[in-house]
Amino acid sequence: MTDAPPAAYVLGTVPGPRGDGGQVGVVALDRSGAQIDLIDLAEEALPEFVRDREGAAELARADAAGGARTDTSQPPRWILSDTPKWYPQLLAAGVGIERCHDLRLTHAILTRSELVTDPDPLRAATDWDAAPTGSEGEAQAAALFEVDSGRGYIRQVPHDLESALAEYDRQNAVLESASDPGRLRLLLAAESAGGLVAAEMRAAGVPWDEVEHDRILTDILGPRPIRDGKPAKMLALADRVREALEDPRANLDSPNRLLSSLRNAGINVASTSKWELAGVEHPAIAPLLEYKKMARLLSANGWHWLDEWVDQGRYRPVYVPGGVVTGRWAASGGGALQIPRQLRPALRADPGWRLVSADIAQLEPRALAAMSGDRAMAEAGLGRDLYSGLVDAGVVATRQEAKIAVLGAMYGSTTGEAGALVPRLRQNFPAAMHLVDTAAEVGRRGGVVSTWLGRTSPAPSEGWQRLQQAANRFDASGADEQRARRAAGDQGRFTRNFVVQGTAAEWALAWLADLRLRLARLPTIDDGGESRARPAAASGPVFSRRAHLVFFLHDEVIVHAPAEQADQAAEEIRAAAASAGRLLFGDAPVDFPLDLSIGERAIKE
Repeated sequence: MTDAPPAAYVLGTVPGPRGDGGQVGVVALDRSGAQIDLIDLAEEALPEFVRDREGAAELARADAAGGARTDTSQPPRWILSDTPKWYPQLLAAGVGIERCHDLRLTHAILTRSELVTDPDPLRAATDWDAAPTGSEGEAQAAALFEVDSGRGYIRQVPHDLESALAEYDRQNAVLESASDPGRLRLLLAAESAGGLVAAEMRAAGVPWDEVEHDRILTDILGPRPIRDGKPAKMLALADRVREALEDPRANLDSPNRLLSSLRNAGINVASTSKWELAGVEHPAIAPLLEYKKMARLLSANGWHWLDEWVDQGRYRPVYVPGGVVTGRWAASGGGALQIPRQLRPALRADPGWRLVSADIAQLEPRALAAMSGDRAMAEAGLGRDLYSGLVDAGVVATRQEAKIAVLGAMYGSTTGEAGALVPRLRQNFPAAMHLVDTAAEVGRRGGVVSTWLGRTSPAPSEGWQRLQQAANRFDASGADEQRARRAAGDQGRFTRNFVVQGTAAEWALAWLADLRLRLARLPTIDDGGESRARPAAASGPVFSRRAHLVFFLHDEVIVHAPAEQADQAAEEIRAAAASAGRLLFGDAPVDFPLDLSIGERAIKE
């Protein structure tokens, strides 16, 4: 038995003294992963248990300040079946944790990663192929949706202690035999930290001005209608459309009936999409497009959304880390990834606080330059807008052309303006283009590709395989071959983008993981009694007195900070971005410049 405190704790449910629930089992592990203690707790005692262990590490860090970090100052790692199962109750009790290992998120990565030499033990544990606790809706893959007695439900991973220990052992064994365990461990640490950030942002909420939201809706749509009626400005636009179509019964909310009305008016379109309608000249089109824009706002973020998702000045969406196969986040509720720009003024800091907003310019092209080692592409964006750098280097004539060319290269566009511009990138940035071209070719052949840290793309579907097999039959028709080529091209475009988007997502996770720790170490606003800010009570007990993350979208973060700490929080955002670049890419000559602003509202000055 060692005097060093446990390095990790595995949490899991255990039967109560009468065989009922309400008990938590905690297994303490030493630095080698050996079990050194088993503690049974009542569920309500868990927050205090975690607080004591986190607090002991914090005190040890303070004692060791200025010296080498010791075993006693290293914070414990909490091994959780699924972060949304365990962390919200801790946050509600005022307890935050520094590090965790999320078994569900880790399982999803390891079962697919090319760096894992023998994933079979994990693939056999199908109970762990499940959705995050409490998640619903479109963010989850259809494969996770099961039917029980005619009623659908979302599967969850096991939360009992025995299952958690067995899964942790399987994951450790798989990692030990991986071809590059260092990269995978970095990815898993970042992914697990992302799970903590998602739970923390939901607990803290986005500061939201309900009065301003209502004002914006009223300005755009008209006053709030009674019950489920249409706002006045939408009704007026609908009348203009019907008049222009000479069809007083035209239904603008039914695509099929609207299409029929358009065709009866001589507007020969195949669909009612805005992209197709925008190319049509007719007096009905402009008001129709405006009506559709208003309808989207009303449906996605109208008054019903405000009633459901904003309470006591906080908007609390449900984030799903790793919800997209590339590692990008999804949202299971609240639409956090789709907040329209016109509603951004509704994001408003509490009195005495500020919102510090930062986003990275051209994150994905910069990630491509770093992972491919293309020095010319890195130089084009060093300390400046990368698209403007392409213009200055003489690759293209305008910034718009640069944007079209780069996006075309990453998404595999071969026609139109992008098709004409991409060859210039291939000539000027051969290493970067070789990386995405190679990934595309692997996809076209039915292979899989991996990100910088080892997240691997899903294999093509069985339907894709059948198309290729049909095209290779001796009696294959021209139509069979055409369908197979189209499917192969689509898969190639997917793998081409996967390596870039996925690596950019890894950089963003590293940014988030480092930033949350930097913010947690800033002084709380009551330190010394000199703060001008009042506690942000609606942010909850963990975050009411200190700067904290409240929003994340792919390449953007928003921090809610006491006004006197806003500049310091901005510096921590910058420092975390630089640290993420070094962590993933070492000394690669690529930077990740920030567009940063500080204000009461989350809008650029």
